[in-house]
Amino acid sequence: MAKVTFTNLKLKKLNEIKTFEFNGQNIEVKQYLDSNDKYDLIMITLQKSEENGIYNPFKLDLYFHLHLVFMYTNLSFTEKQKENELRLYDTLKSNGFIDLMLEYIPTTEYNDLITFMEEIKHDMLEYTNTAGAVLQKVINDLPRNAQIAKDIVESFDKEKYQEVVSFAEAANGNRPIK
Repeated sequence: MAKVTFTNLKLKKLNEIKTFEFNGQNIEVKQYLDSNDKYDLIMITLQKSEENGIYNPFKLDLYFHLHLVFMYTNLSFTEKQKENELRLYDTLKSNGFIDLMLEYIPTTEYNDLITFMEEIKHDMLEYTNTAGAVLQKVINDLPRNAQIAKDIVESFDKEKYQEVVSFAEAANGNRPIK
């Protein structure tokens, strides 16, 4: 079999963009997002949607679609606007922007992102329930907890402790406290 060099294929990453008009503005939508950006989109969505070891499905949907706007379109936002992402999502969704934008993202691109996010979410939930994950959390928390314990011991005041004991004995009819 004859070898073909990659260079001879003369491939370049596709940078195709489709546009639609929204309130008199031309909105550009990427047709392909770089792998690094896809990974970031999925992971930040999962991170923002996690609550006490589970993923809130409402937040998953909200952040996923908001991040699609951030990463696939040329729509820019100020830092002030980004401070309240829930309000920003509500504004975009209620005005039909998100639904219209989704018509311009290729279906395979969208479905791949959803599939990857669901698979990573499943794997992360499965891992957090393993003994290894629990042990890892204990190991990671140990230095912080040791520092807290050290601070408590160092701030322990024997005189105040004796005052508390004396008060408790007095409240107990001057009988000793064990």
